[in-house]
Amino acid sequence: MSERLVLAAGLALIITLVLSPFLIPVLRVLKFGQNVRDDGPKRHLKKAGTPTMGGIIFLVGIIVSALVSAEQPTSLEMVTLVGITLGFGLIGFIDDFIKVVMHRSLGLRAYQKLIGQFGLAFMLMWVSVKWLGRGTDVAIPFTSVHLELNWFYYVLISLLIVLMTNAVNLTDGLDGLAAGSTMFAGAAYVVIALLAAIHGVAVLAHETDMAVFAAALVGGTLGFLRFNTYPARIFMGDTGSLALGGALASLAVLTKSELVLIVIGGLFAVEALSVILQVASFQTTGKRIFRMSPLHHHFELVGWSEWKVVIVFWSVALICAVLGIIGYMPTLG
Repeated sequence: MSERLVLAAGLALIITLVLSPFLIPVLRVLKFGQNVRDDGPKRHLKKAGTPTMGGIIFLVGIIVSALVSAEQPTSLEMVTLVGITLGFGLIGFIDDFIKVVMHRSLGLRAYQKLIGQFGLAFMLMWVSVKWLGRGTDVAIPFTSVHLELNWFYYVLISLLIVLMTNAVNLTDGLDGLAAGSTMFAGAAYVVIALLAAIHGVAVLAHETDMAVFAAALVGGTLGFLRFNTYPARIFMGDTGSLALGGALASLAVLTKSELVLIVIGGLFAVEALSVILQVASFQTTGKRIFRMSPLHHHFELVGWSEWKVVIVFWSVALICAVLGIIGYMPTLG
């Protein structure tokens, strides 16, 4: 098993490292450059034109390495993981294409993205419950309590999937922030997937292949960081950030750790919460809580360097990943 995990992570890393130097110049020639918000930190203006949609690179690495390394690459579990990840990535790709290539700054409309995201969320849950025997109970982190939700499972978990997927997208605002944070979350899911397989609490067969997929996620994001850390030579775009969110959500559903994902992705959740609070406060009182949201921009505007913000937030992401593993263990009892 350990050999397949190393193969998955190593192959995804190598593919991403090899593809990046070839694709970055292509994206630059095609003028697939990043647009930068005028109301954001002024030092971000120099990032305008940096190639985006780089999520394509690590998606290739993750998918190819996961399928090559899996014990049963055609199992429904692996097909579901790959399919949902690519589905969210496709929504992000269309959004990026409209913004970057067609020069429509808003990209897909919010309702269009939400329809696609909720559709994929329901597809993920339906396959997991009806065909993989996942059930409709949820585990409460840090306890042995399991709640049977029946039909309400689809309501609650679809909201969670869409929220956490978009939270990863919101976190992708500084060089390397989303990729590094997802790397730590992916590492946590390597451990959780193995624990789920050992205790038999995940979906039916080939549970260890989920650990292989998570390992590929770690390798792909690590390889991308070589070109995405400050100063970034390429950005992942919505293509990458939504795909990463979809990958984490898929792992959470298949390992019966949906609520644990909130702990593992605690940094993502806080970033999303900062946006919600900012909007709610401004619309109700006319005042802003933060200098700018998401939260990482607030710390930039109070004087932190971009690299300092990323390092501190990575540290928080690592702590959340460890806490998530700890919180998952009691649910196995």
